[in-house]
Amino acid sequence: MTPASASRVVSLAAALTVLASAGLRGVQAGVVSDFNHAERCKDSLYMGTPPRGYLSSGFKKICQRYEDKPRYATMYDPRRHIPIYSAYTFKKSDGEKKVDFPWMFEPQLASEKSSSNMEPFPQSTSMHMNFEDTQAVLEDYADVVQYERGQLNPDEHQADPLDKASTYSLTNVVPQIREFNLGPWAEHQDIIRKRLNNYCRGKAHVVTGVTTSGHTIRRNNMDRVAVPEYMWSAYCCTEFDQNAPYFVRYKFPVFGAYGLNDRVNNQMVEVPLKNLEKFLKGRMDVDKNFQIFYNDCVPDN
Repeated sequence: MTPASASRVVSLAAALTVLASAGLRGVQAGVVSDFNHAERCKDSLYMGTPPRGYLSSGFKKICQRYEDKPRYATMYDPRRHIPIYSAYTFKKSDGEKKVDFPWMFEPQLASEKSSSNMEPFPQSTSMHMNFEDTQAVLEDYADVVQYERGQLNPDEHQADPLDKASTYSLTNVVPQIREFNLGPWAEHQDIIRKRLNNYCRGKAHVVTGVTTSGHTIRRNNMDRVAVPEYMWSAYCCTEFDQNAPYFVRYKFPVFGAYGLNDRVNNQMVEVPLKNLEKFLKGRMDVDKNFQIFYNDCVPDN
């Protein structure tokens, strides 16, 4: 799934230039206090509203910015070094996956004075020590053959080359068991891509997230990256084909799914939104008002 790490680096000189000049640029996004106040990042959220009910105060909100444009929104856990969820706008696509983009990191997790754009990892691994306290780095995934880098906002759900490139940030990635990633998870993402391609007539918002417990990737005898127990995802599309076959139509305007991130018993289970939220309440640190989409994706009119 992942190309050789050699294709995912930039020169040390270029990296130094990027980091040195970061403080000179106007910081418009990156790590933010509120998605609604970030430049156009709220466009990734249905009604401009993020999921509510998370109890942890340690999470960081990232307006995922690439080439000076906000692309999607991520709630990130800097202690476990994984995203809790990514929220994005689905774009009709052919499902082709690009493999020539460099993996990137979020400079503002390490320093709020850094660049507001995600940046490719420096070629010098010694430079990764400057930000590995707050996020995952390439070395964390280097020697773990049982895991793949699972994108919460997948390349295949975007169409524009720059939107696709922006999904290759490690702040949008969690460790997925290889058999799950290449099997049920990939199949589900393709099913949703085809469903939204064919039957969503307006804008489709997607939120994809994790439950955390259990295993952790370790490096140098230190806990580095949490491995999600479950993966989940939900979409909201209020303008859809009313003439779609019933077996598709009842899954609009909103539907969800979850799956066990494991080698066995790992099939994705599609469920109504309320069922998904009930399932997640028992497995995440959220309050009783936990809600993925504003007003449960029911239009105001």
